[in-house]
Amino acid sequence: MFVTFEGIDACGKSTQYNLFVNMLKEKKMPFIFVREPGGTKAGEDIRKILLHNDYYLSYKTEVLLFVASRAQITKNVIEPALNKGMMVVADRFMDSSVAYQGYGRELGSDAVKSLNNFAVGNCRPDITYFIDITVDEAFRRMKLSKKNDKIELEGKDFFQRVRDGYFELLREEKKRFIYIDGMKSANEVFDQIKEVFFRKYV
Repeated sequence: MFVTFEGIDACGKSTQYNLFVNMLKEKKMPFIFVREPGGTKAGEDIRKILLHNDYYLSYKTEVLLFVASRAQITKNVIEPALNKGMMVVADRFMDSSVAYQGYGRELGSDAVKSLNNFAVGNCRPDITYFIDITVDEAFRRMKLSKKNDKIELEGKDFFQRVRDGYFELLREEKKRFIYIDGMKSANEVFDQIKEVFFRKYV
């Protein structure tokens, strides 16, 4: 099984996938955890470039780097683990590029989907948790955490387009995408995630 966590920045995704991973450990369920971009030597080097403010990357360069990292981790890590019957838990995957570059950067969702298809072939998540918060809440949380990653320096209009992109993906893939209300407390959010996981997939 391939499980991914998605959402706009500061949605609480990191907290939730850590809780999910700890639950899997407690239940002794075999799994690996991966993050995007990264997860391989090449991917981690690409991650440094993407987060470096001094490169002044064009939006097209940005999406191609994300997709390159994704192609590498899919071939070298994700597919081998799935073929061994292990669960793969990912902090972001192909949907992030559609939302952030396709909609946020306005490069077009169809173009980004085509790049994703080329990069990952038939490898698709079985379940994608979309943890949703408002853009105003995202900025409130980012201000409190004082994060300054390159993507997180974008304005509210950018993040609204990203959020709208996730909702479009939710409408397109209702069986795979699971809407999670991220405005609730961390424990309440995780209760939603657990309920869906054990009801539908275990």
